[in-house]
Amino acid sequence: MSNFDIDPFIVMDIIRESRKFDDAIHFEVGEPDLKPSPKVIETIKEKVAESFGYTESKGILPLREKIAEFYKKKYNVKVDPDRIIVTVGTSGAFNLAFNLLIEKKEVLAFSDPTYPCYKNIAKIFKIDHLSIPVDESTNYQIVPDMLKGKKIKGLLISSPANPTGTIYDKENLKDLIAYCEKNGIYLISDEIYHGLVYENFQEYSALQFSDNAIVINGFSKYFCMPGIRAGWIILPKHLVRRGEILQQNMFISAPTISQYAGIAAFDYEYLNYVKTVYEKRRDFLYNELKEIFDIKTVPQGGFYIWVNSSRYSDDSFSLCQKILKDTRVAITPGIDFGKNKTNHYIRFAFTREINHMKIGIERLKEYLLK
Repeated sequence: MSNFDIDPFIVMDIIRESRKFDDAIHFEVGEPDLKPSPKVIETIKEKVAESFGYTESKGILPLREKIAEFYKKKYNVKVDPDRIIVTVGTSGAFNLAFNLLIEKKEVLAFSDPTYPCYKNIAKIFKIDHLSIPVDESTNYQIVPDMLKGKKIKGLLISSPANPTGTIYDKENLKDLIAYCEKNGIYLISDEIYHGLVYENFQEYSALQFSDNAIVINGFSKYFCMPGIRAGWIILPKHLVRRGEILQQNMFISAPTISQYAGIAAFDYEYLNYVKTVYEKRRDFLYNELKEIFDIKTVPQGGFYIWVNSSRYSDDSFSLCQKILKDTRVAITPGIDFGKNKTNHYIRFAFTREINHMKIGIERLKEYLLK
């Protein structure tokens, strides 16, 4: 334990602290409050009486076929179901990917700011990491020039991104993939927020440009099933068997009932409703927050807004603690997402009803604009 070097996931600590207040307002939680499709609930009720055995390690074929159908329908990409491994959430997929692709002391690169668990999972496997600073000048995207001269084995990107809500544009994504293929770098694409894309913005799967890309997605965000703990990873054909062997030994299989729930989750009419709800929430919260904070990027997708809080403090962690204590409004400090000027930033999540958020906005305006 003396060598333990895993950073805390600060937002989880904030969630715990906010529970001390009955009237807390929640902007910190990256967890959808909407229920999944009614078809999911009915399926769980049906399967709970019968589905308690293991499945094959790659996941039940009907779910893998449904996922493949999703890629054909949404991206016009043909994916062999045999390339899909159903995982224990996307966290399970990252564990498989890092273990499969990157050796101890090799380097995994990702942006700063980004989702903190990338770095910490890499640390668990003794993988070195390289945080690449990004900002609004590239829409918080990594571009190929940022990689030149750097010895890396894997590049992990997310689009729409957590915490910024920005999306990789088509040409940059193509260029990044081409750079990685030319230089022997594994490109891992976290696409967990796909589907939650607003206005006329468009998300692209890395699989649209290369069969060698490793794609990760899951049911926690767009499909509104975070507690189901099911996701998937799509691997190039030559890596599938090794991925399956790792899955057998690390997890055996994803939860059986969760896999059947996943089949039912591809209810496209309901998913359109989910997107509409979050877009309305984004519009409301963005318009309110820009009166209180400096916002340099409009979120294109996901359910977060990345705001500059430096007019109030150069220490966003202390500011968030103080706001929670004094106003019972819970928000996530930027330092959870890296070290690239993140002490000047706060992440807001629009994962609660507008009426709930209105109360929080009123408290923040009274507290910060007085």
